Amino acid sequence: MNMKSKFIKKISEITSEDFSKISNDENYSPFFNFEFLKALEDSKSVSEESGWISNHLAIFNKDSLEGFMPIYLKNNSQGEFVFDHQWSYALTRAGRNYYPKLLTAIPYTPCETNKILKTENIKYETFILETKKLMEKEKIETWHILFPALELHQMLLKNNFIKRSGYKFIWSNKDYKNFDDYLNIFTSRQRKNIRNERDKIKKAGINFIVKDKNNLASKDWDDFYHFYKNTYYERMQKPYLNLNFFKLIHEKRHQLNPVIFFAEQDDINIAASLCFNGKSVLYGRHWGALKDINSLHFECCYYQGIDYCIKNNISYFDPGVQGEHKIRRGFEVTETSSFHLIIKEDFKDAIKNFCEKEREEILRYIDACKKYTPIKKEYKI
Repeated sequence: MNMKSKFIKKISEITSEDFSKISNDENYSPFFNFEFLKALEDSKSVSEESGWISNHLAIFNKDSLEGFMPIYLKNNSQGEFVFDHQWSYALTRAGRNYYPKLLTAIPYTPCETNKILKTENIKYETFILETKKLMEKEKIETWHILFPALELHQMLLKNNFIKRSGYKFIWSNKDYKNFDDYLNIFTSRQRKNIRNERDKIKKAGINFIVKDKNNLASKDWDDFYHFYKNTYYERMQKPYLNLNFFKLIHEKRHQLNPVIFFAEQDDINIAASLCFNGKSVLYGRHWGALKDINSLHFECCYYQGIDYCIKNNISYFDPGVQGEHKIRRGFEVTETSSFHLIIKEDFKDAIKNFCEKEREEILRYIDACKKYTPIKKEYKI
């Protein structure tokens, strides 16, 4: 076969049809999806200005796409959810450039996905070899692959990537009949706490309306974005995503499966959380509110999602990274992984030592979280 590799500056240099030919239901993700990645670029939420410069690796056999891997040249470490600021400071102090770095990830999305699509005609190592050539040519010292699927881990380790551990909290559906059935997994004290939190929302006169690909309207995204940007402004930050991105998601809603939980008080929307239905996993991504109401965040971002999963037989609810407060609400800790290729030996040794020591702390933390959970022993993972 006459394989040819090409680094492309925007995903629209290939087509949705090309992408779908090397994708399948087995590795389906609403994020590692042509339309999602294209919406990020077309809206300029991903751009040179935001520090994300698209430089994807596409591999062709003549004109037929055989493989694809998202790559970004990063000039900062924003929107990654794997924090490497200490690494950049260390290399800068040594008189070397940490940026630009290479990043294989879904922008602003800390969710586990395959990260490499390919046919059987290509080996995974081909992607690594071609990317290392780019690093040598551009004098780039580091390449980071964030939240790759488990099937890639051993291959990455064999190719001299350093594993870094993190953690997140996942809810598991154990064939619950309804929300009350779910509450039975808790100790009586925590069962009472959750009911009290939900009662506060009812007493405040707040109802929830669920919108998905079948009943979402364009105006719904105006309301959602108003809440979303307000959350960032309260922290004196600029939102990562703009309204045009969400409008593009709406146009492709039947492929991307967004779900929005709107909180309504006195017939007016006051808050919302945005999820994506990944078939077996509901992914919680963004939220915002106009009012600071006790327990509204927990209801909007956690309990509504759990209830939705139970009603729709969805196996897992992944609400995003970190957040110890999720433990008390039935989310169970799990290890996450990122992988890092460091070209020069001195920096590589330092990062490897850092990651090994950090992982010891992470594993101790995970063990402590498992002991802390208010779930009855017989229901724990």
